[in-house]
Amino acid sequence: MMREFHTAFGSLSDYTKGELEIINDDPKNYAFSNVFDVAAKSRPYEKVVVAINFEYVLEVLRVEGTSSWFAAPHDEFAIVMDGVVEIELVKLDAPGSVAPPTHRGASVFAERPPSRPMGRVKCKRGHQALLPHGAAYRFTAAAPGVILLQTVEGPLSVKKWQDICYT
Repeated sequence: MMREFHTAFGSLSDYTKGELEIINDDPKNYAFSNVFDVAAKSRPYEKVVVAINFEYVLEVLRVEGTSSWFAAPHDEFAIVMDGVVEIELVKLDAPGSVAPPTHRGASVFAERPPSRPMGRVKCKRGHQALLPHGAAYRFTAAAPGVILLQTVEGPLSVKKWQDICYT
């Protein structure tokens, strides 16, 4: 007999916080958080770390309105988990002065750094966009949504393990 399965996709407005079934171990040994739960409790564009692998991190961003400008000395990848997000990209005139190669993680700017337009990417749930080094970007979302960002840990990375981990 074939069993039917139903996949339920979460969203910022409708999610169920999951559970872990730990067999013969301590749940405190595991980082387990729900990206929608993290985004629901975050400020817009706060970069909350939900996973670490050496210097690389996955950050959850609550997208809402228009962000400041960001640039990093390395590629980053943004996956839209919920909502519709437009990403504006510009080619930096002097990438090394805005995001020095020795800098770790992204930098934030109140105004658009000296640059020329590259284009825009409109992403919906499940779409991924490359945020290339040598470029700056900003996000715009008409309604709240969620991005999962793969990047390198830096000064903008916020760790809230006490608040987000399964204990």
